[in-house]
Amino acid sequence: MQHKIIAKNKKAYFDYEILETLEAGIVLVGSEVKSIRAGRVNLKDSFVKIIKGEAFLLNAHISFLEHTYAYFKPNERAPRKLLLHKKEIDKLFGKLSQQSLSIVPLNIYCNARNKIKLSIALVQGKKLYDKRQSIKKKMLEREARANMKDYGKKL
Repeated sequence: MQHKIIAKNKKAYFDYEILETLEAGIVLVGSEVKSIRAGRVNLKDSFVKIIKGEAFLLNAHISFLEHTYAYFKPNERAPRKLLLHKKEIDKLFGKLSQQSLSIVPLNIYCNARNKIKLSIALVQGKKLYDKRQSIKKKMLEREARANMKDYGKKL
């Protein structure tokens, strides 16, 4: 399963505890595909909402490319429909209504068949002390890696 990650939502990994991940296709117009492949996409502050039994990606920013057809400029922050099976949508909706959970996009990538896919996750918000813990953990891992690097040079 080889895929090229185009954009990551780093804020999602910091702000939320990831419970479950899914892969979804996205409905795009022609020039948006080129923009995404060029890496002109931003998933920060975006989220997924289920409206009338369909999943939509909201607040994601896909930039307009200047060298594409100038008379058709798609809305850069338009809601984009996600392609998921009905059972997956029902399962997500059931979990959302029971607990205080959210759905956020984690990353956007091209799969092995060169189709653009979105990795979404069912998440729960972290408390402030959880965020502090993850910062401490990251710092300790970084220090450990630096020490291992220095240790290798001494030998």
